[in-house]
Amino acid sequence: MKGKNNQLYHFFTTELMNWNEYDNNREMPWKFEKDPYKIWLSEIILQQTRVEQGLAYYNRFILKYPTVTKLAKADESTVFKLWEGLGYYSRCRNLLATAKIIAENHDGVFPSNYEDIVKLKGIGPYTAAAISSFAFNLPYAVVDGNVTRILARFFGIETPIDTGQGKKAFSSLADTLLDSKYPAKFNQAIMDFGATICKPKSPFCATCPLAKNCFSFKNEMTSFLPVKSKKIVKKERWFYYLLVQYKNYVLIRKRDEKDIWRDLHEFVLIESTKKESIKKIINSTGAKFFSQKAMMVKPCNTLFKQQLTHQVINASFIEIKLIEKLPLTGYFWVHKKEIKNWAFPKLTNDFLKENNF
Repeated sequence: MKGKNNQLYHFFTTELMNWNEYDNNREMPWKFEKDPYKIWLSEIILQQTRVEQGLAYYNRFILKYPTVTKLAKADESTVFKLWEGLGYYSRCRNLLATAKIIAENHDGVFPSNYEDIVKLKGIGPYTAAAISSFAFNLPYAVVDGNVTRILARFFGIETPIDTGQGKKAFSSLADTLLDSKYPAKFNQAIMDFGATICKPKSPFCATCPLAKNCFSFKNEMTSFLPVKSKKIVKKERWFYYLLVQYKNYVLIRKRDEKDIWRDLHEFVLIESTKKESIKKIINSTGAKFFSQKAMMVKPCNTLFKQQLTHQVINASFIEIKLIEKLPLTGYFWVHKKEIKNWAFPKLTNDFLKENNF
C-alpha cells in the first residue's frame, strides 16, 4: 500500500509540474516576484478577495508605498482610504502593524526564514509558506482553498477541510507532495491549477492531466468534494444612519469598537435588532436630540444591504438638516466636499454615490 501511495504521490507531483512547465498560461502581476514585501502585500490583499478586484488595489499600494518602510511611515487614515472597498479591514490593520514591526525590529528588512515570518501579525501558515517559498525558495507547501480542493478530489479525502483534523491532514499531504527542489514552482503550479483547471464549479476534468488517477473523477464525486462540516449562520442587523447636517457640514465619527468596519467612518448610527419603521426611528431618543433642532428630516427611500461573512447589514439613511450646529461626543463635523477623503464602508459609499455626495 505504501508503495502504491508513493507511486500516486510521484504521479501527482510530476504531472502537476509538467502541466506548469508546458500548459500553465495563467498570468499574474506578482508571478515570479521575489520581493517578500510585494509577495506579502499581494497575499494579504487576495485573502477573501478575487484576483480581478485585488489587482487594482495591489497596483495602487505598490505605487504609493513601494517599500515596507514607506508603508510603515504612512498615515493610517490614508492607508485605510486606499484599502476602502476591499472589506475585512482587520487585514489593513495587520498590514500596518506588521510594516511597523519590520521597520522597527528588523531594520526595514523582511525576515528571510519561516519561523520569523509566521510570527508577524496577520501572517498565518499559508501566507508564511507563500513568502518563504516564493521569495526565498524554502521548502514550505502552501495550503489554501485551491490546494485542499485539488487534494480532496484527487485522493478522495472526505475529512472535512474546516476541522482541525482536516487542516492537519491536508497540510501533511501537501508537504509530502511538495517538490523540495523547486518549492516556489510547485506552490505556484498547484494554486494556478486550482484556479484554472480544478475549479470549484465546472472543473475541466476532460482535459485534466491528473484525471486518470483522480479518485473523484473516476468515482463521479467531483461535486461532492471537498467536504465542509460547518454551515455559516448569518446574523441580520439593522442600521439606521442619521445624516446630520448643518449648512455644508456633516457629522461623522470613527468606529473604534471591536466590531465590523473598525477604523472606518460612519454617520450618527441607531442600531436595531429588527426592522423598524422610519417614523419610530425618527421619534427614538437618539434621533430626537437632532430632530427637535431640525428644519428638515427626510428619509432616503432606498434600503442598502451588504453581505458579510457572518452577518447581513441592512441600512437606511435619514437626512436631518439642523438650524444650529450641535455637538455630539465622539463625533466631528466635516465639510461635504471633504467627505470623499474619509474611509467609509461600501454600503455607505453606495449611498453617497447614489445621492451625489
